[in-house]
Amino acid sequence: MPFFLTAITSYLLGSIPFGYLLVRVFHKRDIRETGSGNIGATNVARTSPALGLATLVLDALKGFVAVALTQHLHPESSVLMAAAALFAIVGHMFPVWLGWRGGKGVATALGSFLCLAPKSVLVLVIIFVVVVAMFRFISLGSIVAAACFPFLVAWKEHADLNSVLLIGAACALVIIRHHENIGRLVRGNENRFSLRSH
Repeated sequence: MPFFLTAITSYLLGSIPFGYLLVRVFHKRDIRETGSGNIGATNVARTSPALGLATLVLDALKGFVAVALTQHLHPESSVLMAAAALFAIVGHMFPVWLGWRGGKGVATALGSFLCLAPKSVLVLVIIFVVVVAMFRFISLGSIVAAACFPFLVAWKEHADLNSVLLIGAACALVIIRHHENIGRLVRGNENRFSLRSH
């Protein structure tokens, strides 16, 4: 029963479509009809950088809250906390309110993982920054960071196998949701990150 309640609560928290709501309220538009059609911060920023930043923060916060709530209710259960992270990310990716069409889960994963394993997240951010600095692909940085995170948790947090498997499932989902980016990376036509304005 605790696992089921954790899954449902975390999913519902994760499924709050902040990007969709912010653009709808402030610009009277459906963000799913703009750019990539994604409800995440990157696509929202194409409409409004300020709303994109707000979406990033709120999407991360809902993941953090899902894990923090579970941590408060079940402080001894690392498995339930890992499950909270997984289902918050699933909620963001597949929100019931928007016909299961959500975002890629990076910000929600970051917020969830920050609460779940802060020491590992510090290393994760370093990996992300190094990959982006070397190759200038935000998507590649996200993919490599997601692939590394379960191993970081096992190493730095000494997490049990079940928790690592749940975290691994969450990271696998993030990578799978980047399948279009992976295709563009393979073809060599993925957009590179640049601080210069054009």
